[in-house]
Amino acid sequence: MAVVLPAAALASEFHGHVRYGSVPVPGATVTLTQGDKQFSTITDSLGIYQFADVPDGTWKISISLRGFAPMDNTVTVAANAPQGDFTLDMLAMPELLAMAQPEAAPAPKPLQPRAAETKDEARPKAADAKTAKPEGPQAPQPPAPSEDSDRANDGLLINGSESNAATSQYSMSPAIGNRRPGTKALYNGSFGAFAQNAIFNAKPYSLTGLQLPKDGYNRITMVATFGGPIRIPPIFYHGPNFFVAYQWTRNGTANTGTGLVPTQAERDGDLSSITNAQGQPVPIYNPATGVPYAGALPVSPQAAALLALYPLPNVSGSTRYNYEASLASETHQDSLQSRLDKSVGHRDSFYGGFGFQNSRTSTENLFGFVDSVKSLGIDTNVNWQHRFARQVFATLGYHLTRQRTLLTPEFAGQTNISGNAGVTGNDQDPREWGPPALGFSSITGLSDANSQFNRNRTDQGSFKLTTTRGRHSLQAGGDFRRQEYNELQQSNPRGTFTFTGAATSATGATSTTSGSDLADFLVGTPDTSALAYGNADKYLRQSVSDLYVNDDWRVRPELTLNVGFRWEYGSPITELKGRLVNLDLAKDFSSSAPVLANAPKGSVTGTTYPSSLVQPDKHGFEPRVALAWRPIPASTLVVRAGYGIYDDTSVYLAAAQSMSQQAPLSTSLSVQRSSTCPLTLANGFLNCTGTTADTYAVDPNLRVGYVQSWQVSAQRDMPFALVMTATYLGTKGTHGTQEFLPNTYPIGATNPCPQCPVGFTYRTSGGNLERNAGQLQLRRRLRGGFTATLQYTYAKAVDDDAQVGGAGHTVAASATASSTSSTSSSPAILAQDWLHLRAERSLSSFDQRHQLNVILQYTTGMGAGGGTLMSGWRGRVLKEWTILTQYTGGTGLPETPVYLAAVPNTGVTGTIRPNRTSAPIYDASSGYFLNSAAYTTPTSGQWGTAGRNSILGPGTFTMNAALQRTLRMPSNTSMDVRFEANNVLNHATFTSWNTITNSSTFGLPASVNAMRSFQISGRWRF
Repeated sequence: MAVVLPAAALASEFHGHVRYGSVPVPGATVTLTQGDKQFSTITDSLGIYQFADVPDGTWKISISLRGFAPMDNTVTVAANAPQGDFTLDMLAMPELLAMAQPEAAPAPKPLQPRAAETKDEARPKAADAKTAKPEGPQAPQPPAPSEDSDRANDGLLINGSESNAATSQYSMSPAIGNRRPGTKALYNGSFGAFAQNAIFNAKPYSLTGLQLPKDGYNRITMVATFGGPIRIPPIFYHGPNFFVAYQWTRNGTANTGTGLVPTQAERDGDLSSITNAQGQPVPIYNPATGVPYAGALPVSPQAAALLALYPLPNVSGSTRYNYEASLASETHQDSLQSRLDKSVGHRDSFYGGFGFQNSRTSTENLFGFVDSVKSLGIDTNVNWQHRFARQVFATLGYHLTRQRTLLTPEFAGQTNISGNAGVTGNDQDPREWGPPALGFSSITGLSDANSQFNRNRTDQGSFKLTTTRGRHSLQAGGDFRRQEYNELQQSNPRGTFTFTGAATSATGATSTTSGSDLADFLVGTPDTSALAYGNADKYLRQSVSDLYVNDDWRVRPELTLNVGFRWEYGSPITELKGRLVNLDLAKDFSSSAPVLANAPKGSVTGTTYPSSLVQPDKHGFEPRVALAWRPIPASTLVVRAGYGIYDDTSVYLAAAQSMSQQAPLSTSLSVQRSSTCPLTLANGFLNCTGTTADTYAVDPNLRVGYVQSWQVSAQRDMPFALVMTATYLGTKGTHGTQEFLPNTYPIGATNPCPQCPVGFTYRTSGGNLERNAGQLQLRRRLRGGFTATLQYTYAKAVDDDAQVGGAGHTVAASATASSTSSTSSSPAILAQDWLHLRAERSLSSFDQRHQLNVILQYTTGMGAGGGTLMSGWRGRVLKEWTILTQYTGGTGLPETPVYLAAVPNTGVTGTIRPNRTSAPIYDASSGYFLNSAAYTTPTSGQWGTAGRNSILGPGTFTMNAALQRTLRMPSNTSMDVRFEANNVLNHATFTSWNTITNSSTFGLPASVNAMRSFQISGRWRF
């Protein structure tokens, strides 16, 4: 990559379904955890959950719901990753009966209407470290309990009790009002709508102070559901049960984009406005003669053509950002979910489901380029459960998912921007028409998306055996999953140019004292170039298998153990036609040669490789154990502990995608300008001597990374209806991915091995991660209509695994960055010094030292002092309104300072760090948040001394609020209404800083989170 990606580019939407068998499970709490990052939500009536803008990477997902066995698993969040579909298992009958015993329950959970993380406290059990189970359907069961039954249960604690945790083993009398009138309907359904309009939302925050007109847009979602038995007299009277749900979404969004663009004078070659720290003009040297330019610079035809794509400044008098625009996006989505279930006799049941989702999205970038994405996905499953004996069940299932994605850039098939500008050597296929990517240290980088047409498919077969023997609930089973990634796309077809100011600097001088990246661009002399195209169609294949056994053992009423073992194996990815290319390297990286999957014998080492070019790793043994223990039977103290190992079998996809776009099967390069490699905008894609044509290599003995996770918690009831929980969480990651540039050396140093191969990224698995966290939670049970939760977390995480969590170390590439990679890997995940990888050990990119989460909820008309006896019209109007408020705040995440310059003899920029001075980092001038005097140019011949992730990013703050009520209606119907405000205080929170130290925007905010928005929703249930 020419420069590093914005943090926002590493976030994706993640969603999925939670089912029991084929039946959607509403109301389940779904939690994503990565280090001390945590996102929680609750499944809707279709069993669907959704997270917006989750950082890409590997996350632990936990799903829990009263009456079901909690589930933990690992998912990968990425732009093209499959959705997360999971199946819950109902607890065995002895466990369900035990949940009703008063001595086994500290207290029922408080009412949490939405997005509140809850734990099943009905009995002490090993929930937090329970063996993760793969998707495995179960027998169809009656629908989940209604919201009214949940409220009836919560009513036991409306005013608390003398013992502060006691519950009655008897149900409330119907006279209290815990029974809805009428009988259960044969058919049921609902219709809901969620609406948001820009007129009620705040304007996006402006980093420049420019008051742009407020754009109009709507966000509308409508949902309809219907279900019941199929009866067609006289054909059959007892047909299968069915359920159908349809969701219609039309969302619009308007955000603000900010950047630094060339002025009219600069477009004409007048760079007199560019000054140094002393306010003096920076001298610009002619790259061909080494003599300073006396007047305006000559502008190359290619630069002039590409400059026409840049807008003119609309903010005057600013040396920071001088352009701001409103960026619109649209999303249209249609989704359908359906299911059928039928019992045959007393021993067999069949159930299955079908769903599809069709979405169309258009997004606009700062240059006005509008790219469209169309996707169509289907999800279907069929299952059979057979009962061998009273408590012995076997389940067979088949699950199919398919996803088709078509991305069409602004200029595809319309205008050959690159060809018309006179840029040669890149892909001229009409599907790839558009501008080359341009990266700078000062002005905003130019880029657009690449064309894609991808079709992914997953086939999965599963088997599970379930039995209960006394106090043991046993499960054993396995899954086999075949994954296909059918891609029609190029990695970097139009190419990337990076401008650092080196070409127009004085010989032997640094770009901070002379030269300019904009001057390099105007005279048409890039510092680096990169290209990768050809072999567009790729057919990647992977098989994933797992076997597991689990025993949930209720040793005594006060002690439960959960012991399990899981073996998981994900094969290295192959290409259907053998079109993968790796480098066969000597152990000391002194020589290299390409090795192809269709002829996998290396000419350097003589090794014969498998067709994946990577050796399999079958050591995926994952023991897991957990306990829940009440040490003092008469006390409310409950101790929970757990330990587990979790493998990451998704490590092969990124490597396979990089190996599928390399010479000699494709055109690939990543080079730096030199006297022997004269790069220009007109002729900038050259295979120069001394630099390998292949830009990527992976360790053939790459290991699958795994994480050991352990935790201990103690929970106890306190006076005033309070529950306190103290938790310690520990994590140890091993065999994490590391990437570096072999045979590289600092700027100004002598090449220690001129004959050694250089210019490629090497991927290995030597990274490690350690994280420790302490968590204190204080929760007030629902009493008098009021409940609250306060949770504080103190944590620290360190690693030398630059890809932990999939995000690498965070580098805000600001408005000056190009969003196209110049190498197979982002510079943000590459080590600076390949000979000292331990020097990369630092705070993790997700290390949030302090985090506070507060949830407040009040329901009117509950408790003697809350108006429970209120009647008449006042009671009908004022009772049963629920007010919720959630506050989340924390310290910032670490970011890495970057000195933007090319690593010698490579086309890579963004990996070199500056030198640290004695000046304080945060003693910044007005309008800036970082002190530029805290960093300086690296010493000639040495790597920069500034540490990775050594800058603390902006803190986090958000406060949301909601008001909701369920209106009781005749004929067994009800209406739910909800008014919701996100960022209700309209507080601007910056996401990250610009951390390129030789940029004029260093220390400025890179972007801002969304401002206040309002949404109203309603749902009629019948």
